[in-house]
Amino acid sequence: MNHSSDDDDLWEAMADPTRRKLLDLLVARGQATATTLTADMPVSRQAISKHLLLLQRVGLIDSHRQGREVRYEVREQRLAEATGALSEVANRWDHRLRAIKQLAEQSHAAGRSTSAHADGDRGAHEI
Repeated sequence: MNHSSDDDDLWEAMADPTRRKLLDLLVARGQATATTLTADMPVSRQAISKHLLLLQRVGLIDSHRQGREVRYEVREQRLAEATGALSEVANRWDHRLRAIKQLAEQSHAAGRSTSAHADGDRGAHEI
């Protein structure tokens, strides 16, 4: 799998609100089982397990067996990397949006200036 595909998988995993809620719960608790996580979620245990497997596949969480249960926990380094990548994307969009705003303001100001000039010319011809 190439880096771009890894990023796409990460963004897809983070885009789902259920998976983000699971990450929040795991960060708050340190670790938990699918059963204990299900108690705080509006979906079935089977759905939670599928979400956890996807989060594990993209490297955001790890799991380990403890007796009969599988316990999940956040991979803090990977979550920090994902958070940093999200911040970079947000910064790039902020820069783009500022540039668009500046162009729109310049265009609007130029339009007003041209309109005012045209109104002045029309008034001179009417005299």
